[in-house]
Amino acid sequence: MKLILNWPAVGLVAVFGFFPAIGLGQAHPTTVVIEGGTLIDGNGGAPIRDSLIVIQGNKIANVSRKGQATYPANARVIKADGQFILPGLWDSQVSNSWHFGEAQLNHGVTSTIDVGTDGETSVPYRDAVMHGKIIAPRGFTGISRLAVAPGGVWAASTGFESPLTPSRAPRSVEETRQMVRTRIAAGADYIIFYDGALPLDYYRAGFEEARKTGTPVFTRAYGPNLLPKDAALLGSANLPHSAGIGIAVAKDPSKWNGGGRDDRNELDRYVEMDDAKAKELIQILVEHNVSLVPTFMINFPGYPKDWAQFESESRKLFSDPNLRAYYPASSIQSALASFTRVDKGALRDRRMRGYQNAMRFHKMFVDAGGHLVVSGNTNDNWVPGLDLHHEMQIMAEAGLSPMQIIVGTTKWAAEMIKKQNVLGTVETGKLADIVIVTADPLQDIRNLDKVDTVILDGKVLELGYHPWYSSPFSNVGSYSPTVEGLPWVSALKGISRGGVQADDGEGRRVVARTLPDPINSPQPAIETIEPYIVTQGSPTLTIAVKGFNFVRRSTVYFDGHPVPFKAVNAAQLEITLDANLLQTAGRFDLVVKNPEPLDPFFRNGVWGNGTSNQAHLIINYKYE
Repeated sequence: MKLILNWPAVGLVAVFGFFPAIGLGQAHPTTVVIEGGTLIDGNGGAPIRDSLIVIQGNKIANVSRKGQATYPANARVIKADGQFILPGLWDSQVSNSWHFGEAQLNHGVTSTIDVGTDGETSVPYRDAVMHGKIIAPRGFTGISRLAVAPGGVWAASTGFESPLTPSRAPRSVEETRQMVRTRIAAGADYIIFYDGALPLDYYRAGFEEARKTGTPVFTRAYGPNLLPKDAALLGSANLPHSAGIGIAVAKDPSKWNGGGRDDRNELDRYVEMDDAKAKELIQILVEHNVSLVPTFMINFPGYPKDWAQFESESRKLFSDPNLRAYYPASSIQSALASFTRVDKGALRDRRMRGYQNAMRFHKMFVDAGGHLVVSGNTNDNWVPGLDLHHEMQIMAEAGLSPMQIIVGTTKWAAEMIKKQNVLGTVETGKLADIVIVTADPLQDIRNLDKVDTVILDGKVLELGYHPWYSSPFSNVGSYSPTVEGLPWVSALKGISRGGVQADDGEGRRVVARTLPDPINSPQPAIETIEPYIVTQGSPTLTIAVKGFNFVRRSTVYFDGHPVPFKAVNAAQLEITLDANLLQTAGRFDLVVKNPEPLDPFFRNGVWGNGTSNQAHLIINYKYE
């Protein structure tokens, strides 16, 4: 089988500050008809038997029954008798990586909600998918998070990080507003506050700023300052991971030091659930239209009854040689290792009570009218596409009906990010993202993974895996910075005492103020590049590369090839990129290499080999 799309790139998109057309290309010459089959349209009502769906271009032109509508004689007709037709599925909490695309599509996923992990690459990637340049589900994005996270890739600690990578914590109310404005101007579909440790005034300011443009806000309200009730009253669109619910319903929340990620085990918190607190919180969440994305897969590994089956299916998926040809081996190892991280013995016995209460809480929430939205928290520690179906099976274990689960992975997902007017249900006028399965998912939600046909933006996909699958932007959900290795750069700068070293003629090492030509080269490093994003087809341009330890005989490589530059001094190079190098969209490496021999002061196996850390220039597609 093959997965081939040749969508035209039509419509407008700008780099930062404009919003792209939502369609995956605007001109489609053919009509596609789905004839027969039972339509489960995503609205939650009675299925429509013997349905007829007419797709013209990338939109649904008519939804009726067989014999009730006409269509062109040359239309492509899909005979769906005996099958079941649904809206394309949504994975609603993703740390997106480019290598997820085929696996998600093969499991019926046509839209994803990224939780703000790709930084500067996220909008170009999303727009390329929307315009048919990349074969993948639609990728809605929050770009990056407003976060307090101790250490790790989210800590913007060097001062040289680019504006949108990585996530970072605002230091004032006004900076919070500015960060929200920056993300909205860059094209964010929603704003994400990560955890609940910022001052409440910061959250209020962020929500106020987002409301000015009608931009939804997500909150991981783990506390200690922001908890679920606070998030609901502020107007949060959802609680990723059902964040903070465990402590909010615990009989004695003081056991958990007021919340926070560092002291949490959600199952321990749910062990002593106070039903009165649970009912009160559910009422507030429902009244304020707060969706929950519980991510049972990641929150409660090992506790679902079908856990062994989930592992077996995951190992089978990763056995496909065409998938393994491009899927990172480390990501496969991480995903499969996740199935081994399970509690045992008395700890498991105690936490099983917490698991049962957590499942009961979410069933109570749905029964009260709450929107439970589906995701297994797809990242490189889980199996894309398949984990969504595993999450749905856990929801069925919790007592949700198949229809409630289907609506949660279609209509409610679209509503959560205010895309319900164009996606989420099979209705006239909406974009044509449709999945056809061979067995009735209303009888068994596992049937939703029996995918026969996927239609994305009006185009019928030929499903399968291909060893050549790739993405020009190489975005990885864990971290896709503009300049790599900035903590290393900061440490190197410290031992370099601010920059390239020279001898003062009396045996003392000093900072060189001009561009030196030493016999032994220092280790170079890049701190920033400007600009870091340009448009495909741009004329010849100059890029300023700032860093330190540049020398007269340095060489600059762009996409593996040497390029001309002018040395301003030992801390700045002005690189010339000819227009011919700017014709192809993608994310391209840029490094500075100093000549051998390397100064023994740096040659110690820690600081490098004379080649700098990588910077990346994003060349965005040009859409006519």
